[in-house]
Amino acid sequence: MTQHISPERIQEIKAARQVLKTYKYSPAAVDKGYTNKTLYINISDNTIAEKEITEEIKDKFIGGKGFGLWYLWNAVNKDTKWNDPENEIVISPGPIGGITQYPGAGKSLVVSLSPTTDSVVDSNVGGHFGPLLKFSGWDVLELQGKSEEEIIIYINGNEGAISIEKAPLEELNSHILAEELTALYADDEEDKRNISVVSSGAAAEHAMIGLLNFSFYDKRRGGQRLKQAGRGGIGTVFRHKKVKAIVIKYKGVRGDSNHPADLKKIQELGVKLHKEIHDYDDIQTRKRQVGTANLVEIMNDYDLLPVNNFKYGYNPETWRISSDILKTYVTQNVPDGCWYGCSLACAKACDNFELKTGPYKGHKVLVDGAEYETVAGVGSCCGIFDMDYVFECNFYCDTYGLDTISWGTTVAFLMECYENDIINKDITGGLELVFGNRDAAMELLHQVAKGEGFGKYAGLGVKKLKKRFVAEYGADKDFLEAIGMECKGMEYSQYMSKESLAQQGGYALTNKGPQHDEAWVIFTDMVNNLIPTFEDKAEALHYFPMFRTWFGLQGLCKLPWNDIEPADNKQTDEPAKVPEHVQNYVELYNSVTGKNIDKEELIRQSERVYNFQRVFALKLGFGTREFDKPPYRSLGPATKEEYFSRQDRYDQQLKEKMGIDPEGKSVEEKIALHRQYREQQFEELTDAVYKRRGWTKSGVPTIEHLQALGMDYPEVIELVKPYQ
Repeated sequence: MTQHISPERIQEIKAARQVLKTYKYSPAAVDKGYTNKTLYINISDNTIAEKEITEEIKDKFIGGKGFGLWYLWNAVNKDTKWNDPENEIVISPGPIGGITQYPGAGKSLVVSLSPTTDSVVDSNVGGHFGPLLKFSGWDVLELQGKSEEEIIIYINGNEGAISIEKAPLEELNSHILAEELTALYADDEEDKRNISVVSSGAAAEHAMIGLLNFSFYDKRRGGQRLKQAGRGGIGTVFRHKKVKAIVIKYKGVRGDSNHPADLKKIQELGVKLHKEIHDYDDIQTRKRQVGTANLVEIMNDYDLLPVNNFKYGYNPETWRISSDILKTYVTQNVPDGCWYGCSLACAKACDNFELKTGPYKGHKVLVDGAEYETVAGVGSCCGIFDMDYVFECNFYCDTYGLDTISWGTTVAFLMECYENDIINKDITGGLELVFGNRDAAMELLHQVAKGEGFGKYAGLGVKKLKKRFVAEYGADKDFLEAIGMECKGMEYSQYMSKESLAQQGGYALTNKGPQHDEAWVIFTDMVNNLIPTFEDKAEALHYFPMFRTWFGLQGLCKLPWNDIEPADNKQTDEPAKVPEHVQNYVELYNSVTGKNIDKEELIRQSERVYNFQRVFALKLGFGTREFDKPPYRSLGPATKEEYFSRQDRYDQQLKEKMGIDPEGKSVEEKIALHRQYREQQFEELTDAVYKRRGWTKSGVPTIEHLQALGMDYPEVIELVKPYQ
């Protein structure tokens, strides 16, 4: 709900403002999805400048993540660290972003160097900021430098005015800051819908896993909604630069604001998908009722829900955090799209949720979510089956600026370390971090936001905590490597991949880290059994990351692709790809841009960017096979209790898959045999996937593949030469 910011408070904030720099510009007109302009801001010296986007860059990098990677590549060198002024935060919506006729077209992609992976990272986010940025005249916002004092960047797209302002008085936490800044810059109540605020929060000051919140004003609820660019710690970069917020204002969004080549065709495609959503959502995924949380009980039923730090895939108490329970929390029958025209309406929210802990105890607030990843991450993964806790934790993670996926996986890791006597009450400051202890988990979250107690360390993320526990407490490094659910420095998102070789690759063989938005194939593999062979899995781990990358180039949400399916999809040759929807996207792109691609060129667009991102990681000292090594727990049972929980299954696998009689063998011996077999399977999968992607056995794109894609820039070729 709105915080009811008083006029006196707004005047107080306004009086304390000091404008450090202003810049006037003539907003570039949008033509076929592009303005062909980049807004560059360096807050070290308050430079504001415009850059032209060439046709070559549009052809090679398309938009969204592609533009972000290109600008960041040219801004940093091999020695640049996440906290150097040279590091950038680049935001871009993509050419399709901002249309209002086709569901899911309000996405932006954010690119930066990550505090958790030390490599390049991208994160997608909904809300209104990206489209409003474009309609204000900019395809890209490129933010570089580091301010010496708290600042706010304000972009007025109607007036063609940009200012950098001192911001000494505003609240830091996002749910209040977004309200304050929207009230400050809006002309009246109606004008609030024309404003979007990018911010982080207090926890991002002290943690490596900080997120960015992108606000949009919910007129029906009379308050600000928050969508998150969560992965990789970009909110930490934001706060380290001393940016309190970026505010954009643009009035006049229309159905043709993107000035597409063929608006009529876009409308036809949209009507077709809207009808599918209307007819089938209630029986397929219930996005309009519960958002993505419908997956909670499905994953639990298939033994795929992470429980107690990914040890188990099922718990009988899961019903307490199921979508049927969540449905009673989130407001029903409200159009909940995070951008205009999205009838999938998965952006659910809970109105008037009364907080029980922390600095806002007793406040009634609007909570966005909870998404499946949050329910599983802060809930089941930590052994906490309490929906009140899930929503409270969700709210505080958002407003504090903390990624719920990384936070949940990190807390679960700490809980297992506590239960194995690696850490104790002396180290945690009295917190009893056992699985299921919601009070200790919530107190730890508040400590992170204050930078106090054990919270000073808990926000470091799993990779850095593993190193600390080995160095300071003499922990068993091999044990921590096996149970610490991170790869490349990014915490795992919330799917149990022990029995899905394809999803093991979908997590570890990624560019940025184990995030499901790149290759979520667990349902295809485990539920529908559509990719049985190594070749099938390799093809899936080529195609699906490429297709999902494409959404991040265009400004599109992935959910309308395969979370809703045509009635006859199962009768198609490739039902996992949802061929009708693939063709919809081909036609959508052509209708916006005026180009004439086919479904093969759609994949090539992504291949260019995906391979460039792989080489970008190489530039920074990563991007080779050793960095694609997963924690063993993602492959199989790492502890005796895990083995015992599925002993019949694992013993049967010894017989059928390995030809080994388990009789008379100790559980330790059986775990070792499983590990040898499963790690070998993963290595064979890795070989197959690298070959299919056009990479060497060390995981580096071949020169021939880069040449075929037209990505053979001299610096790119020099980087890959030693690995050929």
